[in-house]
Amino acid sequence: MTAERPITAANFVVRLVETASPVSAVLSSILPAPDTGFSECSGLEATMAVDEYAEGGRNTGVLKFPGRVRHPNLKLRRGVTSSLDLWQWHEDFLRGRGRRRDGIIQLRNDDGDVVRSWRFQRGIPVRWAGPPVNALGSQIAIEELEIAHEGLIVRSLGVAGEIAATISSVAESFGRL
Repeated sequence: MTAERPITAANFVVRLVETASPVSAVLSSILPAPDTGFSECSGLEATMAVDEYAEGGRNTGVLKFPGRVRHPNLKLRRGVTSSLDLWQWHEDFLRGRGRRRDGIIQLRNDDGDVVRSWRFQRGIPVRWAGPPVNALGSQIAIEELEIAHEGLIVRSLGVAGEIAATISSVAESFGRL
């Protein structure tokens, strides 16, 4: 049995699609990703609360049960370009006309194949931050978007598996309508 080499965290793609559009979700998995060009994504976490119950007569400890799962906000960072798409999505919510988005973060190997993906559901842009500017500096201007969401689905699949998982997810959402 050969040991697998760990994948570097530098090769990833982020896709955002409207939550209310199952067709968009399928197309986003099949078509090439839009050039979002994020340089960093953090917040891919899930923490389960533990509920404790002190049972009468059991003095050696308490019973523990799984509780609610919480997901921190995702933070996406990228270099500033002429595109206002992230700000526009955030501003749409500020003006009361925003639409939630689902997203897929795909980690790729050196050959560009998807080895792991994280799908977040019903995202809301809760914070946008522009770059600090300094006339004496030469750093790249970075903008940041923070997204609150309602859950993560993690898959360790190739491209065909990701398409199948997306189609399954869309079929599930049609069942809930």
